[in-house]
Amino acid sequence: MEQNDLLKAQGSTKYRKLGHHLGVIGSNLALIFFAIFALFPIIWMVTCTFKSDAEMYNTVFRFTPTLSNYQEVLIGTDYFKAFLQNLVVAGGAVLLTVVAGVPAAYGLARYNFKNKEDIAFTILSFKFAPEILVILPVFLIFQKIGLYDTYFGLIWVYQLITMPLLIWVVRGYFEDVSVEIEQAAQLDGYRWYEIFFKILVPLVKPGLVSSALLAFIYAWNSFTFPLILTGFNVQTITITSLRYIASDSVHYGQVAVAATVAILPEIIACLFIQKHLVRGLSFGAVKG
Repeated sequence: MEQNDLLKAQGSTKYRKLGHHLGVIGSNLALIFFAIFALFPIIWMVTCTFKSDAEMYNTVFRFTPTLSNYQEVLIGTDYFKAFLQNLVVAGGAVLLTVVAGVPAAYGLARYNFKNKEDIAFTILSFKFAPEILVILPVFLIFQKIGLYDTYFGLIWVYQLITMPLLIWVVRGYFEDVSVEIEQAAQLDGYRWYEIFFKILVPLVKPGLVSSALLAFIYAWNSFTFPLILTGFNVQTITITSLRYIASDSVHYGQVAVAATVAILPEIIACLFIQKHLVRGLSFGAVKG
């Protein structure tokens, strides 16, 4: 009897180990298939950059690779000029958003004043309002005050799509930081700006980094504002890509090259701040 029980226990352990290994393999395969599904649009876009216009409608991966699309887009054109201008505008917009938005988020999180929630909701509503709703009055105002087709004009108007997001995300992080931490720092002799920059900002850094990245992506991909509010002096990469779409034909390979190069800063930024991004998106998911 004891020998039979021992054999049964060994068999049960063997089946459990086999089930565990099969579960791990199944989970890995599921993750691989999901990664391929999620990355397939990017893979297909990169593949299209090596296709000629004649082979573009061929859905089979067998084709003759060519670099003509890269030559048409990157060599002898002002594409990189638009790329740098877009980088300046998007980076400047995020910088202004962080400088002005973080103190605003702290004020909404810490102080109680009349109509505080109404003001916070109004700020958030700017993010959800369609850009076309405000583009005409903004265009007329920019024409009057000389901000049309300028870097500062775009950086300023981009605050409508970057600052509400950062304020609301960072406000939640400030609210999760205990007030007792600030009070203890005050008792230790820290000044208010030392408490803010040396204690509070490092604590909300994950949320600040993740929201700043999302703000950069929104500013980098903006289309309506630069389409209407810029001319020949400032052209973003989203507007420059339109030149490859003609009235009678579309050069899909060149459009794919422009889009592939355009997403590189976003991918690089995500890779560099991946640790903070994961912490920022998962912070607060587990309490207690």
